Amino acid sequence: MSTGMRERTKAIQIGTITIGNGNPVAIQSMTNTKTEDVASTVSQILALEDAGCDIVRCAVPTMEAAAALKEIKKRIHIPLVADIHFDYRLAIAAVENGADKIRINPGNIGSTDKVKAVVEAAKGRGIPIRVGVNSGSLQKTFIEKYGKVTAQGLVESALDNVKRIEDIGYDKLVISMKSSDVFMCIQAHEFIAKRTNYPIHVGITESGSLLAGNIKSAVGIGAILYQGIGDTIRVSLTGDPVEEIRSAKLILKSLGLRKGGVTVVSCPTCGRTQIDLIGLAERVEKMVEPMDLDIKIAVMGCAVNGPGEAREADLGIAGGKGEGLLFKKGEIIRKVPEDKLLDALREELEKMA
Repeated sequence: MSTGMRERTKAIQIGTITIGNGNPVAIQSMTNTKTEDVASTVSQILALEDAGCDIVRCAVPTMEAAAALKEIKKRIHIPLVADIHFDYRLAIAAVENGADKIRINPGNIGSTDKVKAVVEAAKGRGIPIRVGVNSGSLQKTFIEKYGKVTAQGLVESALDNVKRIEDIGYDKLVISMKSSDVFMCIQAHEFIAKRTNYPIHVGITESGSLLAGNIKSAVGIGAILYQGIGDTIRVSLTGDPVEEIRSAKLILKSLGLRKGGVTVVSCPTCGRTQIDLIGLAERVEKMVEPMDLDIKIAVMGCAVNGPGEAREADLGIAGGKGEGLLFKKGEIIRKVPEDKLLDALREELEKMA
């Protein structure tokens, strides 16, 4: 996997987190509460923090929401990004109320004077601006140029908007180009990586429900990250945003871009399986979720082939009829009754903690 492009991007500070220039890929999510409801928003952000979120974004559709950022920021521990559309005054208010970054699409903010007012506010506080372009709201200029929404149009729109801000005299920028079309998204990132050194925020927008959204995001984000492109990611899912963090962590771990935490692997089951492997794997995943161990655990359904198939795991269990095996690095360390497999695994994990 290539990492060169990520190492060539510019470092940008977002609160306590630095992205770009080879820094770890940061995980983001977005609250789905009403930002004006401070208690609910803070509660959701704290849950996201516990799940491993690095940066959180809140919608700011009203002045009341912008004002709420000040109190929200006091109660959370990760950088806070304000998501702004259309009204430049909301962006300025968000900056004044402590946002660590603002996300705008200069194309829908309005005139150059309005964009300049937003940029000057961000510049005054030294906070970065994420220039966000979305295939669903691409400017007509670029649709007409190519006859439809294209990857080239997304890239040109993003760079055009970046230039508008650079011309005002500011370059603490992050770029995002999102589409629900996975192939278009991949292409756009390949194109833009050759034309700019600003850090890139990667995501597949409107990806869908938990199953569909995870598959589209894993394919799209994974393909982009594999090429060394991308400095921060968000997995956009319809549902509890905590699921976005779990998915993002798995994508990064699958590519070797994030270490730490227990990785659980399990066999797909077959006609030889004589235990409730699906239920057992789910219980193991739940048990290890809070554990801070950088290890791999295998949960196998066949006591004959399990240890051999999972010998790369640090620790594992393999179930058979009425009994199971506990093993390390493919070596059997003891035999236990089937109903004691989980307890035996927990005991070994506690020794490693």
